[in-house]
Amino acid sequence: MNGEVDLKVVPRGVVALCSRLRERGHRAWIVGGCVRDLLRQATVADWDVATSARPDQVKQAFRRVIPTGIQHGTVTVHLPEGDGGGSYEVTTLRGETSYSDGRRPDAVVFVDDIVEDLARRDFTMNAIALDPVDGHVIDPFGGRADLAAKVLRAVGVPAERFAEDGLRVLRAARFVASLEVELEPATAAAIRPALDTYRKVSAERVRDEWMKALKARQPSRAFDTMREHGLLEVSAPELLPQVGCEQNKYHRYDVWGHAMACVDACQGDAVLRLSALLHDVGKPASRAFSDKTQDYTFYDHERIGAEIADPLLARLRFSNEERARITHLVKNHLVVYESSWSDAAVRRWVRRIGRKSLEDLYQLNEADIRGKDRDGEAALTPLVELRARVGQILAQGDAIGTKDLVVKGGDLIEDLGMKPGPRMGVLLDRLLDQVIEDPRLNTRDALLDRARILLTELPEDVKRPR
Repeated sequence: MNGEVDLKVVPRGVVALCSRLRERGHRAWIVGGCVRDLLRQATVADWDVATSARPDQVKQAFRRVIPTGIQHGTVTVHLPEGDGGGSYEVTTLRGETSYSDGRRPDAVVFVDDIVEDLARRDFTMNAIALDPVDGHVIDPFGGRADLAAKVLRAVGVPAERFAEDGLRVLRAARFVASLEVELEPATAAAIRPALDTYRKVSAERVRDEWMKALKARQPSRAFDTMREHGLLEVSAPELLPQVGCEQNKYHRYDVWGHAMACVDACQGDAVLRLSALLHDVGKPASRAFSDKTQDYTFYDHERIGAEIADPLLARLRFSNEERARITHLVKNHLVVYESSWSDAAVRRWVRRIGRKSLEDLYQLNEADIRGKDRDGEAALTPLVELRARVGQILAQGDAIGTKDLVVKGGDLIEDLGMKPGPRMGVLLDRLLDQVIEDPRLNTRDALLDRARILLTELPEDVKRPR
């Protein structure tokens, strides 16, 4: 980060928008995260414009204006292709009154001074304005110096900023990871006293910040900050028993340290990395000391972990699909493969995991191994071999699921007179069990012969296990 701004990076539409407002006697700047990321020479996701023009004056200056947040002075301007195209949020300079609910200001007051507007923002590196027309930078709180020093500092009095919006303490933790900065001491010290305000933050907003943090190069920086300053005590106390929970000789770190190493090592999307964060959450509850090995054991920790993870994810408003994906991975993350496995054993394993989860589980298991920080690349050899064997079995078309069987439900109806229902599902599952043991049985005649025999053993009211 050299503090220089390349105005060529600013979209033509943003420059055209600010120029139009200037022509009408107003001032306009790009502000917040886009300026911070320009200074960092990072990719800018969103371009936010602040202006001295009131919302009605912005409406008069452009043909297509949508009042997306008019109560806060925000409109969205849609520009035609001739002006560079694009849609941009434009917000009138504003000051704010008290924050009774710790989430949003009780009232918004329009102002004419850009410095007054910047003073209400959370951190100094987000309180910088840039005129994209002439390149002039307004930095009243030393944000550029903090960016250069990689220091996250609250604007003004940290306690006041955090009391205004409880989400800001969580954003601080997230920025520690995504921007790879350190908390300025006074800013850090103000986080724990602000936890009562943080408790007012909605679960959805917490979830969104977690997901952003999990996209950082090292998500552990965010979650360690949350742990150190009390945020996890509020949002996810289920994670805290991992801290200081000593492991066995196969691990270098305690359970929490291993989870942090694992989430950093995990290559994948944010949901997969959340699975890495939670994969050993069941260990503290399952830990026991073995007199035989003179070491700790964690029997059944994967099942216990899935049972702990699911209500936590539900409370944080993760979708049913995300919860199912994460809990399935937590429950099955422990892969204990040996070269002595038969092909049938490999097929059974794939059936249990499911084709669509294989890549996730490979990535999670590799991160788990790397997070132990033992034995280096040699410890990955079984995973590499398992992956190769699974690939070979799938390539040769072996049946893994009931959809792979030559005989379908319609065949059972037509040839055996069965009716659709749970009994048919159980029968197909049992046929699959036999084909997994011997793929040569996956022919129409062989399966129908076996189905006739199996039907004599199936009660009419049999239920398909979940």
